[in-house]
Amino acid sequence: MNWRLDGNAASRRFFGDELLRKPYYISTHALTIDAPVEEGERKILKPISIFFGLIGTVCLLFAQTDTRKSLPIIDMHMHAYPAGYMGEVNLPNPVTGKPSAMASDEELMQATLKEMLRYNIVKAVASGPLEVVLRWKSAEPKRIIGGVYFDEVTPLPDVERLRPHFIAGQLGVLGELVAQHAGLSPADSLFEPYLNLAEELDIPVGVHTGLGPEGTPYTCCPKFRVTYGNPVLLEEVLIRHPKLRLYIMHGGWPYLEETKAIMAVYPQVYADLAVINWIIPREEFHEYLRDLIRAGLGKRIMFGSDQMVWPEAVGMAIEGIESAQFLSKEQKRDIFYNNAVRFLRLKENGE
Repeated sequence: MNWRLDGNAASRRFFGDELLRKPYYISTHALTIDAPVEEGERKILKPISIFFGLIGTVCLLFAQTDTRKSLPIIDMHMHAYPAGYMGEVNLPNPVTGKPSAMASDEELMQATLKEMLRYNIVKAVASGPLEVVLRWKSAEPKRIIGGVYFDEVTPLPDVERLRPHFIAGQLGVLGELVAQHAGLSPADSLFEPYLNLAEELDIPVGVHTGLGPEGTPYTCCPKFRVTYGNPVLLEEVLIRHPKLRLYIMHGGWPYLEETKAIMAVYPQVYADLAVINWIIPREEFHEYLRDLIRAGLGKRIMFGSDQMVWPEAVGMAIEGIESAQFLSKEQKRDIFYNNAVRFLRLKENGE
């Protein structure tokens, strides 16, 4: 997603002010003794109750940690951006309104990596300016999958410059390709040499679909058009490149029927849920996700956070999936991990 805006006017909202977010928390209860006791016994029992209460708290913490470690997550959509990439530093989170505290590129990278460790994100596709992506990959080579980024201000590097980076494993995904913000269809001839390379080297491709922030054509991106975000435009790409592994970023929202149609006809196409799992109203997101599941696409939907300059968005995106009560545990594991393992052709342990 591209959230670059001129000023703060549109940065505090996307499609409504509904937060509907619940932070993770741990509830513990101290040991209490209800039976009547003598004063002397009370003096003995009080420190004992405190001791066992602390032991219980520690056990709960370890239990939560162990559970989280046993349930790895793959984030198919994250960004390795400079801190000021969105137009300014301290840009408010569009949901919470809280300014980003990331004042430098290093702070943003370290805070994001910390969130990955916190939520046991074992792999993350991180795209952005090439030099920044390579820096993130160097800092966390096992967890970061480098992504080649394109938008209205970040041109694609020369295709032959990318080849050795893909072969060496420094890059692993062609995407996010934000053609819409540059006023282009994803089927534009500009992308052909890169899609040829991706097909040749069997590199997955991630394409931005859907919408952008309120007022996008009037701020950052005068060539932006809503119609260029329609996933049906990917059909010509898939016809020309039948061996291409491609995923629809942002789940194609709000183009539900077109997304279902493309995924129904082209089994090599997957989708991520990035940004819509924390920015749009929760009820809208859950209804959209439910419809994709009802269409039989549960084995091809993947988690993504679209973390840009707000590291807390990782947890918000995870909660968007966890709060979907209509999903079974198995369906959540598919979204968080199993489907991405299959799409990326990783081993079961995520390597």
